[in-house]
Amino acid sequence: MSELKQIKFNEKGLIPAISQDFKTGEVLMLAWMNQESLRLTIKKQQAVYYSRSRQKIWFKGEESGHVQHIKEIFTDCDNDVILLKIEQVGGISCHTGRMSCFFQQLDKKNWKIITNMIKNPRDIYE
Repeated sequence: MSELKQIKFNEKGLIPAISQDFKTGEVLMLAWMNQESLRLTIKKQQAVYYSRSRQKIWFKGEESGHVQHIKEIFTDCDNDVILLKIEQVGGISCHTGRMSCFFQQLDKKNWKIITNMIKNPRDIYE
């Protein structure tokens, strides 16, 4: 795929990928992609990541049903970060049952949770 030629994967063959709600602009999560997952994302217009812990391709929503439909794909000025503008199915992108993985905010010296769970993860993954 010629569209992958300019992408700069790191020494492990990975690139960080940020997902952002295409309507609100809210940053939902950061995950990693390898060449195959980026190729599949482009082809299927659905977010596909690479799980570093499981060492395998991961179709977002394959277990939870919380699929990310691609609206637009960007790369940054150095071609070493991917930005996916997506439509989040079910309103949950985080494995904790929240819309965004970025739900903890530093308040002086303490981290506080600023958003509620939409659905208990036990109800999603069991």
